[in-house]
Amino acid sequence: MTDELIDLQIKITYLEKTVDELNTVITSQTLQIQDLQDQLKLIYRFLENQHGNDDGIAPFDLLADKPPHY
Repeated sequence: MTDELIDLQIKITYLEKTVDELNTVITSQTLQIQDLQDQLKLIYRFLENQHGNDDGIAPFDLLADKPPHY
C-alpha cells in the first residue's frame, strides 16, 4: 500500500510540474499574441494613412478574389 501511495505522490508531483510549465508557456504566448495584435493595428493605421482611405482597409471577399481557374 505504501508503494502505491508513493507512486501516486510522484505522479502528482510530475503533473503539478507539467501544469506549471504549461501555464508559463500559455502566459508567454498570450503576451506574444497581444503584441502581434498591437503591431497589426499599427500596420492597419499606417496603411490607412498612406492611402488616405476613409473607408479603411477593405475586408477580404472570397467570391471576388477567386483564382482564374475557378
